[in-house]
Amino acid sequence: MIRLALTLAGGTLFSVTAFAQSTVPTAEFVKKVAISYMLEIQSSELVASNADEDTKPFAEKMIKDHSETSKELKGLVQSGKVKAELPTSLDAEHQKKLDDLKNLSGKALDSAYDKMQVDAHREAVDLFTKYSQTGDNADLKRWGAKTLPHLKEHLSMAEKLR
Repeated sequence: MIRLALTLAGGTLFSVTAFAQSTVPTAEFVKKVAISYMLEIQSSELVASNADEDTKPFAEKMIKDHSETSKELKGLVQSGKVKAELPTSLDAEHQKKLDDLKNLSGKALDSAYDKMQVDAHREAVDLFTKYSQTGDNADLKRWGAKTLPHLKEHLSMAEKLR
């Protein structure tokens, strides 16, 4: 019985370690980040002009910050330091999210946007954390680690909107 328990415990530890060390492939990371940034910018542009007093400055910050980091990512790819293709438009899932926002107005729009920002920034923090720790491109890992504190700040700001 003790031998079985030790074997199971060892197997569980190995599984957790293997999971923790799994990496997001560079091309997948770049695609996810680029699409996320496009959605951040486009949704923030949609909301910024008519948002409430809390959401408007946040949306303007998202446009500014994600435009900057998009340029940085594009620069890494164009320089050849990162071997990946940048998408030029939203995929169907993210386009639907943007289209859903376009059908809203007033408080419903602000509320949906605020929720979208919390969800998106939680996903981004998780993605950037994983890649900056286990990614296979040193330049992209450094960029991810440098960008991560800003994403955490964005998440904290987004959570206060709700």
